[in-house]
Amino acid sequence: MDADLARLVDIEEIKQLKARYFRNLDLKDWAGLADVFMHDVHVEADGFPFDGPEAFTDAMKGFLSGVRTVHHGFMPEITITGQDSATGIWAMRDYLLYPGDGPPVGFVGYGHYHETYARQGGRWRIAHLVLTRIGIDPLQGGLPATLTG
Repeated sequence: MDADLARLVDIEEIKQLKARYFRNLDLKDWAGLADVFMHDVHVEADGFPFDGPEAFTDAMKGFLSGVRTVHHGFMPEITITGQDSATGIWAMRDYLLYPGDGPPVGFVGYGHYHETYARQGGRWRIAHLVLTRIGIDPLQGGLPATLTG
């Protein structure tokens, strides 16, 4: 029974980790976002690769400057693969609203996060993250120029 309880605690801690990822991303708390990653994390978001938390957070600072975002992750499939390792797949939906006048510009996106996790110093962190999209639905004003040209 102790092993089952430990597995459930680990899964819950990973769920909390992913919740911090989404919250920090939407609040644009870049230090908090960087803190959810291992120092050598590899991220692939929409086909763009980033190595290390700073590379990813710096890119997000530029890409999301002035953009109102809401990211949701749900239906986690988390597997504990070792004492300090795990994998996860999360269904996701995000809403990005770009600044401007007139009809809203942005999109609602859908897809999955495929991740690996490592525990270091007693804390779970994201070690590898790949975001794959099923699709995006433009808002009434269309997609932002950064995505169309």
